[in-house]
Amino acid sequence: MRLLTTVAGLRTYLASARDKQMIGLVPTMGALHQGHISLIRRAMAEVDEVVVSIFVNPLQFGPQEDLAQYPRQLETDAQLCATLGVKAIFAPTPTEMGIHPQSEAITQVIPPPQMLTTLCGPFRPGHFQGVATIVTKLLNIVSPDVAYFGEKDAQQLAIIRKLLEDLNLPVVIKGCPIVREASGLACSSRNRYLTESEKKEAIAVYQGLQAAKQVFMAGERQAQVLVNRVKEQLTPHSAITVQYVECVHPQTLQPLDTIEETGLLAIAAYVGSTRLIDNMVLRVRKPIIAIDGPAGAGKSTVTRQVAQALNLTYLDTGAMYRGMAWLVLDSGIPIEDETAIAELVSQATLEFIPSRDEQPPQIIINGENVTQAIRTPQVTALVSPIAAYAAVRQKLVAYQQELGKLGGLVAEGRDIGTNVFPDAEVKIFLTASVQERARRRLIDFQSQGQDNIDIQKLEQDIEQRDYQDSHRTLAPLRKAEDAMELNTDGLTIEEVVNKIIQLSLK
Repeated sequence: MRLLTTVAGLRTYLASARDKQMIGLVPTMGALHQGHISLIRRAMAEVDEVVVSIFVNPLQFGPQEDLAQYPRQLETDAQLCATLGVKAIFAPTPTEMGIHPQSEAITQVIPPPQMLTTLCGPFRPGHFQGVATIVTKLLNIVSPDVAYFGEKDAQQLAIIRKLLEDLNLPVVIKGCPIVREASGLACSSRNRYLTESEKKEAIAVYQGLQAAKQVFMAGERQAQVLVNRVKEQLTPHSAITVQYVECVHPQTLQPLDTIEETGLLAIAAYVGSTRLIDNMVLRVRKPIIAIDGPAGAGKSTVTRQVAQALNLTYLDTGAMYRGMAWLVLDSGIPIEDETAIAELVSQATLEFIPSRDEQPPQIIINGENVTQAIRTPQVTALVSPIAAYAAVRQKLVAYQQELGKLGGLVAEGRDIGTNVFPDAEVKIFLTASVQERARRRLIDFQSQGQDNIDIQKLEQDIEQRDYQDSHRTLAPLRKAEDAMELNTDGLTIEEVVNKIIQLSLK
């Protein structure tokens, strides 16, 4: 493992690792705990090269906050990272990051003012400006493909996502679930400040959120009622001083009167002299079932039948990518011309019409129904390379996530659980041997009247496609860390469907 402390050293290190490798960044302030470990493990599972940054950022601490006392344990953190398999830590000094003592002459990034009017914003003036500035610098220094942040700092995560959108930074931001101690207390570097008695009191913060969730699950949608339920739960705890309890939109951070789709119920409170934050996302949606896996594992047929059995919408994302491949083929643009393809797909209109009465879902591209045209071998051969282009994935992921706002979907693809719906209630990773998948593909082509297909060539094509899908830089085919793997060799469609339904109903 390399412990790098300079921008020049890190950039030189990454220059040798960047060729055809996916780079992930896990930004931290050190004092690593189980929450950080979960971020690192997810990054290790999803990318080729992980950089963990350890930097206690002076810009995000106010005059009366705990900068001097904030825990610093670089040697211990480095040992932990090495144990997890991390190969590079970036631990710069403030001076290396352009922060000089007694100097305020540093260019800073200012988040949208409206995102600072709620939650921690009024209580920590300048905090998110400091966060945005250093995160932007880290992203520019590392140039990662993906950056991982914990969802406990929900306001920070929303601001960073807005920052990347507004500044057109080509980085995928992945929020990772809150990790909690056995008691329910959210993991935090500041938990070490708590005495044993304070730790017992601090559990009430999460219990308050849980109490509000129960009211929400019973049908309550008024934000103030949910906020009051949290406060009521904390009233008996004299050691806890509530700074705020608010219910806001998780993306815009604006206050909600009623939760119509999704609400972020967040709290900041002092337990003794230690300030803790926690939150819970409340969703008004039916469940989402994400089914990933390699080509030919039976995902499309299985997904359609699972959706039908559970009375959910079948979201055929593979058909959407086939639609984009058809568009490129129809346009005559060479597949190597990524620039022209980006121009083409970014201006294209896509409409997905869910399946009805045993009919397949309809794909409309620029007003033309291409549902049948996207099933030819010529289009199939183009799907994987077209899907690897950033402009294609960005367009379709955004469209799919919009369709999934209210849930009620069963979606299949190659990055549904890792990228499109990382918060899906159920994640399944379907697999099958190359030989089995080639056999299925041969039957499919023969049913279309194509009898001149070589099964050995199909096997070679599938192996090549597996390699391309699992090694592409953007959204590679990988099993989500929390997905359940199901090998379909030797199983009938009905058996696979029943297994998924059983897993979904647990």
